[in-house]
Amino acid sequence: MYRLLISIISILICFSVSAVEVTDLYQDILNVDDKSRDSRLAASRKALLNVLVKVSGDETADQNRLAQQRTKDISDYLLKFEYDERAEGQLKLIVKFEARKINALIKELSLPLWGSQRPLVAIWLGIEDNWRRELVTQESYPQLEQLIYDNARRRGLPVVVPLLDLQDRRLVGIPEVWGNFSGPIEEASQRYSAERSITAKMYKDNNSNNWVLDWRFTNDDLFDENRLVGDKQQIVSQMIDTLARGLASEYAIDPNAYYEQASAILTLKGAENFVDVELAKRRLQSLSVVTQVTIARKTTGFVEYKLSHTGDVTDLKKALGLDSAFKDYVDPRAFYHVVDKNSLEYQWIKP
Repeated sequence: MYRLLISIISILICFSVSAVEVTDLYQDILNVDDKSRDSRLAASRKALLNVLVKVSGDETADQNRLAQQRTKDISDYLLKFEYDERAEGQLKLIVKFEARKINALIKELSLPLWGSQRPLVAIWLGIEDNWRRELVTQESYPQLEQLIYDNARRRGLPVVVPLLDLQDRRLVGIPEVWGNFSGPIEEASQRYSAERSITAKMYKDNNSNNWVLDWRFTNDDLFDENRLVGDKQQIVSQMIDTLARGLASEYAIDPNAYYEQASAILTLKGAENFVDVELAKRRLQSLSVVTQVTIARKTTGFVEYKLSHTGDVTDLKKALGLDSAFKDYVDPRAFYHVVDKNSLEYQWIKP
């Protein structure tokens, strides 16, 4: 279901979208043996710890002693639960928590807060098995593809494994993935509205029975190449964890800052009418770091919005950077353009 949802989002939404909203951050789905109260409580407590990992981006959040103590008061955080019996022979419990209370708990635990707007990552993975190289798709390696989606869901990370149909293969094949040729990979990833793309190659270690997984972002200025060694499932899971950890460190709000309220004035150019002004306001309100938006001033050339937000200006700009409707304003009269890291002057790009 998660794979299908992301595929639909990837193909149908406008290419200008830079991030997707993760709508299930505050819920978890676990297998249970029965519908007894004891089974439900045990699974719900585990679900709370899993949600803390997703919302914070910190893979060790479930090991926090205070967090484990808080699971004893599970009813304080629980919003609802329901059972899913559609899978034959498998009973699943869906547990949903109150976002406000989870965020308060994250603050209490001094964990970072990673908002629901997160970059979509395209994963191009090739495998060499018995001297044959093939790219991972739903058809070629369905279990491995599903493993990628399951682990990404566990970390609250939007990913897409490309379809590798004729449209994709016009640009990308084994040589491009194996050699990490950034140009064609990034061009093909635009089809899926991916903010980031990674290439990965998996092959057998000549000196052991282990598998080796080398992966890196196509923009390797951001991340160095990573190498993982182990069995297939283990190293794929580790890749997703490392990927999530790196993105969380880039986008999550510092635990020492996110609960402190601050205010700022954002100047937006190009919002030509009432519809643009209101749409921009709603998009600003949807940012995870923004708590309140008011229109401070409106002229024929620009609109000023007063923002109440958590974290500092850097955190605010990170959140804005994930919404392609807001672009750093470039003065057409300026001979050189240098973006001030604290500048909140943006150009409105109609979605």
